[in-house]
Amino acid sequence: MGDPFLLSTPQGYYIWGTTGDGGFTTFFSNDLQEWEAREKALRFSDSPWGNRNFWAPEVCYYQGKYYMTYSCEQKPVQPNEPEGFRICLAVSDIPEGPYKVTNAPWFDNGWSCIDGHIFVDDDETPYLFFNKTGVVEEPWHLYGEIYVVRLKKDLSGFDGDPILASKAEQPWEDPDPEKKSICNEGAFVFKKEGVYYLTYSAGHYASPKYAIGYATAASPLGPWVKAGDNPLLAGNEAIGGPGHCSVSVAPDGGLLLCYHVHAERSKPSGDRRVRISKLAILAPGKLSVLMD
Repeated sequence: MGDPFLLSTPQGYYIWGTTGDGGFTTFFSNDLQEWEAREKALRFSDSPWGNRNFWAPEVCYYQGKYYMTYSCEQKPVQPNEPEGFRICLAVSDIPEGPYKVTNAPWFDNGWSCIDGHIFVDDDETPYLFFNKTGVVEEPWHLYGEIYVVRLKKDLSGFDGDPILASKAEQPWEDPDPEKKSICNEGAFVFKKEGVYYLTYSAGHYASPKYAIGYATAASPLGPWVKAGDNPLLAGNEAIGGPGHCSVSVAPDGGLLLCYHVHAERSKPSGDRRVRISKLAILAPGKLSVLMD
C-alpha cells in the first residue's frame, strides 16, 4: 500500500491507501498492530469519472458525515474530452463505508490535480489542500505544487481562489538526476497550540531521495514557512524513501506519523509498505520523528 491515511475514531483505527486492487479497501485495528481487511470503502467502478490510476484516498469527519477524497485519471474516450488527474469527493455515514460519490470530479479549473486533503479548522471552516501537477518542457521535468483554498460550508466548491502553499525550493528538494521531479505533494495539515503544521513529500516517489518535510503557519491560508531542519524524515539504512504521510492521535494522546516506505530499500519503486512512528512537537513549530 502507498499513500496511507490513518484515522483515529472512538471505534478504533482505520487505514486506507493506494493499492490498485479495484477499490479502496478499509483496514481496521484496535491496537495498531493487527489489521483486519473489511469491505471496499469505494469501488473504482462506482466512480462516475476516472478510468485509471485511482490514488490517495483520505477521510475527514465533518458535520456528522465522513468524506472521502481521492484522485483519479481520465483517459479520453471521446474527442475533445479533458484528460489528466482530478480530485473526487464521496460521503458515508460511517468511517468504513461504503462511500457514495457526490462530486466526480469535485472541481475542474483546467489543472491536473491529485492528493486532496480536507482540513477543518477550530471554527469549523473547511479548507482543501491539493496538488497541481504537470510537466515543464524546457528543461524537461515533472513538477508538483501544493495549493490551499477555503471551501464552502457544504463542501460544494471553492470559497475563493486557490493560493500557492508550498513548492520545491529547499536544497534537499532538488530532483533526482534520473527522475527529474521538482515536486511537493501529499499535504497533511494539523493544528497544535495555535500553530498550523503542514507535512508534505518532496522528490519522486520512486527515488531513494524521496523524503518528508514540514512547514508552519499562523493560518491555513499561510504564508507557510518551511522548517530549517528539513527533511523531517529521510531514507536511511533501515528505510528507503519515506513519503506521503498522515498524522493521527496515538492511544496515549500523542501524535502518530503514518507513511509509506519502499518495500526494497535498494530498489525503490512503486512497491511500498506502511510504517507508523511517533511524532513529537519539541517546541512550538518544531517537529521530530521518533524512530523505533
